[in-house]
Amino acid sequence: MKPRVSVVGAGDASPKELALAESLGAALGRAGAIVVTGGLGGVMEAASRGCLEAGGSTVGVLPGTDPGAANPWVEIPLATGLGETRNALVVRIGEAVVAVGGEWGTLSEIALAKKIGREVGLLGDPPCDLQLPRMSTGEEAADWALRVARTSVRGGF
Repeated sequence: MKPRVSVVGAGDASPKELALAESLGAALGRAGAIVVTGGLGGVMEAASRGCLEAGGSTVGVLPGTDPGAANPWVEIPLATGLGETRNALVVRIGEAVVAVGGEWGTLSEIALAKKIGREVGLLGDPPCDLQLPRMSTGEEAADWALRVARTSVRGGF
């Protein structure tokens, strides 16, 4: 069987990230691998292009229901209709995961991959600067959480 590698990263990627993703896809393609992505633009498109042009195969796990939404380098578009939930499928299908830059969506894919036991490698800069509030005591954290909860728009369940 051909190895399957999931490549995750931003749909709105920097030129450096695009170049890294394309070179990754090309190296995987030359090795005869199947590159699995989210099927859209940015890192996903660059990795797919590199892979397909180098002789590999590509799968795009799309968030919507239209297979035509896939970038032109996706050979097998899987239109899931699952929205961002499709991230779990992207990382489950691959036997290894490489993250190229990215932001919150990429971070979710990394977390899901690690949760199911997939190995994850980072190419380029880490997926995002978390920029989350940091507290040093339980009381400080409770004060912050209560302040946020009291001022947030009610939603959820």
